[in-house]
Amino acid sequence: MNPVDHRLYVLLDPVAVDRNRLPGLAVQSAVGGATLLQYRDKQADGGVMVATTRAILGALREAMGDRHPPLLVNDRVDVAQVSGAQGVHLGQSDLSPLDARSILGPTAIIGRTIKHQGHAKALKEEPVDYATCGGVFGTVHKDNPDAPIGLNGLSELRQLIKSLKPDLVVGAIAGIDADNLADVIAHGADGIALIGAVLKAEDPQQAARHLRRAVDLALEKRR
Repeated sequence: MNPVDHRLYVLLDPVAVDRNRLPGLAVQSAVGGATLLQYRDKQADGGVMVATTRAILGALREAMGDRHPPLLVNDRVDVAQVSGAQGVHLGQSDLSPLDARSILGPTAIIGRTIKHQGHAKALKEEPVDYATCGGVFGTVHKDNPDAPIGLNGLSELRQLIKSLKPDLVVGAIAGIDADNLADVIAHGADGIALIGAVLKAEDPQQAARHLRRAVDLALEKRR
């Protein structure tokens, strides 16, 4: 497995903000302390996604050089490969992690969405670098037909995943913000993934900084 820091995972989604703001928001998130970034776009075609990914990577490199957090692409292995992104995040209806690994190679970061125990059990045979469980709470940024798993559901999935792959990083997503992230970490998450709490903040960089400090504190308390 490739090392992954899931503590503060910021998803860059044009559903939440205008697409042309994503490169700048990526930089603000990263400077503020985001440890992982994802470009998620459920509406654009491949050409637009490649151009957007390249614009985000260009802004990150201009601001931080090679020290920027990894940028992953949601769903689209082809976009990740062509654009030079550091990896891909796969839902359960996307290309399999095994096929994605064969295309992107051993150093690419591959993440997986986990919604129930069947998904968690399948991780044992999947060449992934982290798992993100959820949605934990309800969210306005994704049309999710499945009910939230809640904190207890998160805890159960985390325990199952760790029993199968003790070293796999396990994060949580959906509806997470400064008010509930401590509970999410206390229930086993190694980090949080979020959108609005950073992208829609009045000062995204300061919001990311505040959230990162809160995550680090919650993880320290759990030890």
